[in-house]
Amino acid sequence: MRQRIIVDVDTGVDDSLALLYLLASPDAEIAGIAATAGNVPAGQVAINNLAWLDLVDAPDIEVALGATDPLKIPLRTTEDTHGPQGVGYAELPAPARRISDRSAAQMWVDLARAHPGDLLGLCTGPLTNLALALRIEPELPRLLRRLVIMGGAFNHPGNTTPTNEWNIHVDPEAAKIVFDAFSAAPAHRRPVVCALDITETIEMRPAHLTRLASRAGSFPIETVTPADPPAARSAASNPIIRHVTDAVRFYFDFHHGYDLGYLAHMHDPFAAAVALDPTLARTRPATVDVELAGTLTRATTVADWAGMWGRPPNADIVVATDPDRFFDRLITRIGDYARARFPAAVGEHTLTAESG
Repeated sequence: MRQRIIVDVDTGVDDSLALLYLLASPDAEIAGIAATAGNVPAGQVAINNLAWLDLVDAPDIEVALGATDPLKIPLRTTEDTHGPQGVGYAELPAPARRISDRSAAQMWVDLARAHPGDLLGLCTGPLTNLALALRIEPELPRLLRRLVIMGGAFNHPGNTTPTNEWNIHVDPEAAKIVFDAFSAAPAHRRPVVCALDITETIEMRPAHLTRLASRAGSFPIETVTPADPPAARSAASNPIIRHVTDAVRFYFDFHHGYDLGYLAHMHDPFAAAVALDPTLARTRPATVDVELAGTLTRATTVADWAGMWGRPPNADIVVATDPDRFFDRLITRIGDYARARFPAAVGEHTLTAESG
C-alpha cells in the first residue's frame, strides 16, 4: 500500500538522496515537496527539487516555496558543506517545471485537511514552514498520521555548536513551536525524531556508491577517492548515478576535510526510510524542548527521558538501528529505480544482488 507523504526539505546533498529514495519506493506517494531555507536559500532549494524531479521524469509533484528566513533570526546557510548550489559537485540541468503558486505552509495545511489521519509528514531541514503552518492550522498534530523529523542531538555532540544540530540551529524558535504543538498529539502520532545520535552512524562510503552503480547497471563502475580533484566529474552512463556520485563526492570531501573520514552521514535518507518503515528504528519516548535563552546552549534540544518535568512525552526518539539493513534497502531501491528510468544506460556487467 502506498503511503501519502509531504516532504519538507532544504536540499542539500543528503536531502537529494532522501527525495530519490522516496521516488524509488513503491510504498510512497509524494503529495507535495516544501522548499525550506537551510543548507541553501529557499529559492535554490526549490530549483534543486524541481531539477531532480525533471531528471528522473517524475510525475507532476507540487513544489512549494517556503519562507526565505527563519522566524526571528537571520538565515545561515552552509554551502561549505553542500556546495554552492546545495548539490555538491553535481551540475543538474535547469528545470522546466514551475514552483507552486501557494506557499509551503499553506500546502502543509491544505494537504493535511484534505487527507485527515492519512498524511505522513517528513521534515529534513529547519522547521520554519511547519511552524508557520501550525499558526494557520493548530490541529495539524491531530490531522497528520505521523511526523518524522531529522534534527536535534541528545546524548551526542552537536554538529554546528558543541551542543546543537544544524536544522534546529537554523531556526530554534520554529523547532520549539513544533515540539510544543505536538505535545497535543496522541501517543501513536508523536513525532519520530532521527537525531545525530543515530544519523551519524549512517555512514555512506565509496563502496556504497560502487554498489549503487552496479545495481543500476551503470558503467563504468567508478570508485571515488580523496585524491580526486574538485574539477573531476563522474562519467557514469546513468544520469542518476552520475549526478548522485558528483553530489556525494563533495559531501565525502567535506567530512574528510574535518578528519571525520572519507564518508558522508546520510541523515535525511535514513529519516525518509524510517517514515515509510518504522521497523528500521527502535525508539524511546521522551519530552523534548528547545533551549532559546542559553548563552552557550541556545538551540540545544533537551530530552526529559525520566519525566522530571512532569510533562507527557511529545516525541519518540530513535535510539537504535541497523545501518547495513538501511543501506541495503537504499541501494536496492535507488539502484533499481535508476536502472528502470534509464534502461539504455545499462551495461553488460552482472547485477549485484542486494537484500531488500
